[in-house]
Amino acid sequence: MNKTKIILISTLLVGTLDGLAAVIQFLINGGTSVSKVFQFIASGVFGKVAFSAGNEMTFYGIVFHYLIALTWVALFFMLYPKIIKKPQNKYIVGVVYGLLIWVVMNKLVLPLSNTPNLAKTVTQDIIAAMILIVFVGIPITIMYHSKKPNHTKTTD
Repeated sequence: MNKTKIILISTLLVGTLDGLAAVIQFLINGGTSVSKVFQFIASGVFGKVAFSAGNEMTFYGIVFHYLIALTWVALFFMLYPKIIKKPQNKYIVGVVYGLLIWVVMNKLVLPLSNTPNLAKTVTQDIIAAMILIVFVGIPITIMYHSKKPNHTKTTD
């Protein structure tokens, strides 16, 4: 399978898994309107208006969510073979990558965006990090390694 195709499939996989996990987490925490999950994502660009603009902002949130997933997948596929010269345990790499995504998104991207500040507990942060590890980091590394036999080849 060529690199572009596996990146797109990986993006659909991790974007869907992460989106479903976010929706389930939102519902568990008492949320009622699933569209609020994606309006929150849209608020990163559009600010508070995203919560009152309706379905259009939900759509933008979904698009932004998959674009963010594509960014993380593409970064991994481009940088991993340049940084890691010999094969590593894909599950450990997935855990580390999921944690890296959590740190960058929560300590850099969200604070610099227009999203509202949410009061979060340590437990919520741990759950969010675990979601990114299990549903994003590990699947990305598994998908990366599924493009064998030439997974270290950079000219796919």
